[in-house]
Amino acid sequence: MKILDVLVQYSARALDRTFSYIYRGHKRVEPRFRVRIDFNGHPVMGFILKIYESEKTPAELEKENGYAFKEILEGDIIDEEPLLTDSLMELAEKVSSYYYSPLIGVLQTMLPPSLSPRLSSLHGVKIAYENWVEILDPSEDGLTDKQIEILRLVSKNSPILKKEAGSPSIIDKLVEKNKVKIVKKEKQRYHIPESEKEIPHEMSLEQRKAYEKILEEKRGVVLLQGVTGSGKTEVYLRLSEKVLSEGKNVLMLVPEINLTPAMVEYFSRRFGKSVAILHSQLTPGERYDEYRRIARGEARIVVGARSAVFAPLSEIGLIVLDEEHVDSYKQDNAPFYHAREVAIMRGEMEHAKVVLGSATPSLESKARAMRGVYGYAELPHRINEKALPKTTIVDLTDRNNFSKKSQKLSKPLLEKIEEKLEAKEQIILLINRRGYWTNVMCPNCGHIFTCPSCGGNLTYHFDDEMLKCHHCGYVETFPKSCPECGSTRLMRTGYGTERVVKELNDLFPSARVARLDSDVSKISKNLETTLHDFHDGKYDILVGTQMIAKGHDFPLVTLSGVVLADIGLALPTYRAAERTFELIAQAVGRSGRSTKTGEAIIQTYNPTHYAIVYGARQDYESFFKKEMQERKISQYPPYVYLILLEFSSANEEKCLSAAYSFKKDLESQGFEGVDLVGPLLPYYSMVGGKYKRIILIKHKNKELISGYLKNLLRDYSKTGSVDISINVDPLDY
Repeated sequence: MKILDVLVQYSARALDRTFSYIYRGHKRVEPRFRVRIDFNGHPVMGFILKIYESEKTPAELEKENGYAFKEILEGDIIDEEPLLTDSLMELAEKVSSYYYSPLIGVLQTMLPPSLSPRLSSLHGVKIAYENWVEILDPSEDGLTDKQIEILRLVSKNSPILKKEAGSPSIIDKLVEKNKVKIVKKEKQRYHIPESEKEIPHEMSLEQRKAYEKILEEKRGVVLLQGVTGSGKTEVYLRLSEKVLSEGKNVLMLVPEINLTPAMVEYFSRRFGKSVAILHSQLTPGERYDEYRRIARGEARIVVGARSAVFAPLSEIGLIVLDEEHVDSYKQDNAPFYHAREVAIMRGEMEHAKVVLGSATPSLESKARAMRGVYGYAELPHRINEKALPKTTIVDLTDRNNFSKKSQKLSKPLLEKIEEKLEAKEQIILLINRRGYWTNVMCPNCGHIFTCPSCGGNLTYHFDDEMLKCHHCGYVETFPKSCPECGSTRLMRTGYGTERVVKELNDLFPSARVARLDSDVSKISKNLETTLHDFHDGKYDILVGTQMIAKGHDFPLVTLSGVVLADIGLALPTYRAAERTFELIAQAVGRSGRSTKTGEAIIQTYNPTHYAIVYGARQDYESFFKKEMQERKISQYPPYVYLILLEFSSANEEKCLSAAYSFKKDLESQGFEGVDLVGPLLPYYSMVGGKYKRIILIKHKNKELISGYLKNLLRDYSKTGSVDISINVDPLDY
C-alpha cells in the first residue's frame, strides 16, 4: 500500500500543505501526477508531492493517526508521466517561497489549462489526432479502377492525410485488402509561418563588443543597455547561435504578446523550425500542443511573453528579457510574480546566462549593474550612426499653440503631420488612454459617472456606445439622462485613442488612419493584421496606446507624436516619473529608424518636468541620476524593497480593524530597518462589493521578516471574513 501526500486545488493559504491518501492500485503513480480526490465531501483535483510505501493496514493507520485515510482508486490517477521536471518543481518551490504564495497557485500558473491541477482541466483540450494513410502493397491486381486511382495517389504521396486521399469507403476497402494502412498521428494545431532563411549581417563594432562582453561576463545576469535602434535583437540572435552550437537551448521573453510575432520571425529566419511560441493568447489547443512539443525536446528556442518563463525547456544556456523595464513582466494577480526575478532564479538553477535588454532599464536593474551585482554591456549609438530624432516639446498651456481646427492636436503637430503625409512618410501618434471621452458628468447636479464596483471613472467608447471601467471591466449602456436629476444634458471631457482617430479623420480625410489599443487587440488577428499592414505602408498614421511604443521597427515612420505626455504623471505611484520617461523615450525612438532622420513632437502641460525633458532627449543617464535622488529622499526602490498587503472585506469596519491589528502585530517585533506605511485607502478602494485597505512594508532584508510574516499571514487567513493578499515587489499601490 502507498501513502500519497497531495496538494489540493484550492490556493487558500490555510490549505497550503499536503493531505494524505492511501492507494492500493497497480497503475503507475509518481510524484507530480494529478489525482482525483474526495476533499471534505467534494470531488477536487490533487497534485502528488510525495509517495511513501506502508506495510500497515488502513485500520492500523486510522488507529495511529486518529482519523480514517480516504482512498484513491486506479481510475482517479490522471497522468501517465510527471507533469513537471525536477528542475521546474524546484523553481515552483522557489517562486512560492519568494512571493509568499501557496504552492498549488504557483503550479496552476506554470501549467497550461489542460494540464493544470484543477478539476476543470479534465474538460480541457487533449491531444488531437489525424488519420494518415500509408502504402503497404502497391500491386494493383484485383482492384477496381477507382481503387487503383486512390492506391496510386497514396503510393506516390505516402503518407497522406486520409481526408485528402479520396473516398473513405474505398480507403477502407484498400485497408481490408492490406494495400494500405491507417496510422494515427498527433496533429499540431499551431504552425509558425514559414520564413525565408536569413544570412546574418556583419555585426557593428559596438554589437561585437557587447556580444563578447556578455559571453566573457562571469556574473550570471547582464544588463544590455542600448538606445532604440541600436541593434539589440541582433546581439540576442548571435548569443543564441553561440549557445545552440554548444548544445544548449534558449528562452527569449518579450513583454507584450503583440511583440511575439515579430520576435518569432527574427528567430525563425535565423534558426528555422527549432522555434516554439508560448503565450496566453494561443488557443488552449495550440498552447497545449506547443507546451508538449517543448517538453518533448522538439524545440530548442522558446519565444513568448511573461508566462513563457515557466516553459518546460531543458538544458537552458541563455535567457533573454527584451524591454526588461516594461510593467507587463509583472503578473497583476496571485502569485504576483515578476518574470525578471523568476528568470534570474531559473538562470541560477540552470547555470544559464540571463540578459536583460532595454533602452531605458528599470532603476532597479541599472542600480544593480552599477553596484556590480549584474554585468553590464552597452550599445550607445544607433546602427550606422543614425541620428536620434529631432524632438520638440509643445506647451499645451500656451493657447497660441492651437488653431481653431483642433483643441487636441497643436499647430506644430498638425503642420508636421501634413508635411509627412505630403512626403508619403508615416506617423505614429501615442496617447496612453483608450476610449472616446474619459469622463462623463452631469453639469446640472454634478453627478459623475463612476464604476459601482471599484469607484473608478467610466470611459465612453464610441465604437459600441458603452461606458466602461478600465480597471475592473464593468460596462453599462451610455445613458440618455442623469440617474440623479434626469437632466439630458451630459458633459463629456477628456479624450482617448478613439477621439484622436476621429479628429484625424476629420482633419485629414484622405489619410489612412489605423488604431491599436487593447480594445482592438482583443481579437488577435486584428493585432497582427494592423501591425503588418502599417509596416507595409497600407496606413499613413497609427494611433495607439503604449503597445505601439515598444519594440516595433517601422522603417517608414519619420514622425512620432506623444499627444498627451502628462497622463502617467497624474497616477498615484512612486514610479509615475519613470513610466512617463520610458514611454516618451520609447515613442520618440520609433521615428527615423531607416534612412531618413526622424522627428518627434511631445505635447504636454508640464514642459519643464524632468521626466518629459529627459524623455524627449532620450537622455537616460540624466533621468536616472535625478530620479535616484527622488527615490532616496522618499525611500523607495531601489533603496528599499517593498511588500504590499491588501485587506478586503464586505464589512468596512472588519477590513480596517484587521489591517490595524496586523500592523500592530508586525510592529511589536521591532524589526530593524522595517517601516510600515498605512493602513491606506488604495486608489481603487472598493472592488466587487468589497472594501479595501493596504499596508506597505519597506525593508532592506527580507529574511529578517520572512518567517514571522508567513506565520502571521497563515494565522490571519483563518479568520474568514477578511481576505489578505500579498504582493512582493509591487509596481503600484
